[in-house]
Amino acid sequence: MAEYTFREVIAQAMSEEMRKDESIFLMGEEVAEYNGAYKASKGMLDEFGPKRVIDTPIAELGFTGIAVGAAMNGNRPIVEYMTFNFSLVGIDQIINNAAKIRQMSGGQWNCPIVFRGPTASAGQLGATHSQAFENWFANIPGLKVVVPSNPYDAKGLLKTAIQDNDPVIFMESEQMYGDKMEIPEEEYYLPIGKADIKREGTDVTLVSFGKIMKLAIQAAEDMAKEGISVEVIDLRTVRPLDFDTVLASVKKTNRLVILEEAWPFASVSSEITYMVQQKAFDYLDAPIKRITTPDAPAPYSAALFAEWFPKLEKVKEEIKKAMYVK
Repeated sequence: MAEYTFREVIAQAMSEEMRKDESIFLMGEEVAEYNGAYKASKGMLDEFGPKRVIDTPIAELGFTGIAVGAAMNGNRPIVEYMTFNFSLVGIDQIINNAAKIRQMSGGQWNCPIVFRGPTASAGQLGATHSQAFENWFANIPGLKVVVPSNPYDAKGLLKTAIQDNDPVIFMESEQMYGDKMEIPEEEYYLPIGKADIKREGTDVTLVSFGKIMKLAIQAAEDMAKEGISVEVIDLRTVRPLDFDTVLASVKKTNRLVILEEAWPFASVSSEITYMVQQKAFDYLDAPIKRITTPDAPAPYSAALFAEWFPKLEKVKEEIKKAMYVK
């Protein structure tokens, strides 16, 4: 075991797969000469050359379309967006082409692409650079959506995503690229669509994903000091979503709190809430609680942003409400 940062394991995962398969290539803004906007492709241009690590113009619609065409012709592109906010420029290619071509061609073409880059907020970046689109992409049949919370999960899930024959949305965070973790030296893969129980518990289930998992784990640790045992589930992927793991936990704890860095309307937490009340209603001893960002764009002001972003105290408060504890 050796310790690596999140950005390092992203580069490792891509490089390991590219060494095995010459049809895999990386393209995006500043991925080559600059080693990536967040240095998540450091050293890859030197190893694989400019035909497989390709700097693109600031033209997401164009290079997303190129990737779709390349995938339909036998390649396996990895597309890096400097932020998923910029993917909106190319979203027509993602939704109307990448996600649809297998079904519309009657299975004659598949579209093995990984679209990756940071999602959600990263401090004072303003409203147009602080948006969480996991639920948007998860709403689309034909796409898989992966949102890892730590370097170990990120490496195993990205390697699996690169080998997947369908388009995968792989969402990271600027605020996780420096996170460090011990990573096995031997090769490993993690399955898409399987949640992970990060902490066992008996009193209440807390579900989350992505960088805000740190808040979930901290809340569980704090609650343990007050005698409340919180089971923490990291979804890891939001499409397909591992409802079975969530339902099994709720049937054990009889309470559910969902933490998500997204707007509340039609969110991932909304879907989980519906599925749990549909399939485990009789097991619930309290209403389902959810914590999201307010239904408003992210503010730029540091003081306002601190109010907008979900707080640790709010998570603990909702856990106590689910337990009927003041």
